[in-house]
Amino acid sequence: MRVTKLPAAPTSALKVLIVLVLALTMSACSWFHHGGDPLDTLPLPQLYAKAHNDVMHADYSAAEKAYQRLIARFPSGPFNEQAQLELAYAQYKNNKPDDAYSTVNRFIKSNPLNPHVDYAYYLRGMINFDRTAGIIERAFSSEAEGKQSRRDQGYNLKSFDDFAELSRRFPDSAYAADARQRMIYLRNVLAQYEINVAKFYLRNKGYVASADRAQYVIEHYQESPQAGDALAILCRSYLALNQKQQADQVRQVLTQNYPDHPYLKDPKWPHSPSMLRKLIPFSGHY
Repeated sequence: MRVTKLPAAPTSALKVLIVLVLALTMSACSWFHHGGDPLDTLPLPQLYAKAHNDVMHADYSAAEKAYQRLIARFPSGPFNEQAQLELAYAQYKNNKPDDAYSTVNRFIKSNPLNPHVDYAYYLRGMINFDRTAGIIERAFSSEAEGKQSRRDQGYNLKSFDDFAELSRRFPDSAYAADARQRMIYLRNVLAQYEINVAKFYLRNKGYVASADRAQYVIEHYQESPQAGDALAILCRSYLALNQKQQADQVRQVLTQNYPDHPYLKDPKWPHSPSMLRKLIPFSGHY
């Protein structure tokens, strides 16, 4: 899946003002030649310009501090609303997902009619989207989906719901297309997680549980590539439970929709991983 770089929070309504303010305050060192914290004395436009400039230079800690002072000192108005949104972005980029999630939720609740609220939903989805990907997984992104499917799926479910809400509320948003692509990726991760659990139950003779997990995939993720695996596991589970009629019906559906599935040629699919494979880190066994 193509993963696009998350853009900085939109500031179209304030771009001209930012340029003018920065042009008038290029002697930024003068901000620090007064007693006390300069953030407590800067005028509103200059304070916002400083915070936004910190974001542009990837100094997210400084940006977070400046946005928080702006919000505290000027509790209303368009600068405040924009600062809340950009604060959430700075916290997200500064690896503070809990703080970022709280900030963006407050923004959505307080500013439902803001012209950039679609971005807020997108950012909320991105915060959860990135929570389950560790450093190693980021380094080896081609394996990320498989590893995520063996982690707790709570954040992936939340991210899927956030992107779904964005797509439903703002189908024409500039962020909707990317959100839909991420939903497809998350759907497949969630489906694979259920398949992994179903395989575990199947191998340990928990046939009722494996059938339940497989049925869940068929009902909720029928468009995922894992739907064929779910049908095969369901068929095996029914056979093990001596429910031959149901097994035959499922096999027919599998044959019609996935004629090349390995189970149709190998009734013992899926096979348990070898002991050697279990000893190899990140080998993909479940």
